[in-house]
Amino acid sequence: MELQLLYYVVAAVLVLIGIAGTILPALPGLPLVFAGMVLGAWAGDFEHIGIPVLVVLGLLTLLSLVVDFWATALGARRVGASGKAVAGAVIGTFVGIFFGPIGLFAGPFVGALAGELLHGRDVAKATRVGFGTWMGIVFGTVLKLGLAFTMIGLFVLAWIF
Repeated sequence: MELQLLYYVVAAVLVLIGIAGTILPALPGLPLVFAGMVLGAWAGDFEHIGIPVLVVLGLLTLLSLVVDFWATALGARRVGASGKAVAGAVIGTFVGIFFGPIGLFAGPFVGALAGELLHGRDVAKATRVGFGTWMGIVFGTVLKLGLAFTMIGLFVLAWIF
């Protein structure tokens, strides 16, 4: 029984870290949420959470990976971003972590802007590209958060009923 409690605690920690990972780029958010849920289901001998529920949760996890790449690419493509802008947005997001919420918010934009400037674009075009790329990342993050809470809701409902 004590070991089972430990598994549940580790599962909950994985889910919480995964939720943070939907915002922080260094963590694989939804895969960690899913791993925590699988561990929780396993710890309970799949009594409350069965294989069909885990398959749905796994599909939502795969969907989150597609959403992540799609939203960023969509935002970048709509404004004609270069590869340097996309790389800059990713780097800016990582660097932004060290500057708290403002850094997480501004980092992708600043990075994409810098990437476009390095690509040789004028400031107006680089700003448009930076904003579009940033919007794609924000849109993707919002979608991933929605998926994370949908997964948690499904897990809780399956556990209760």
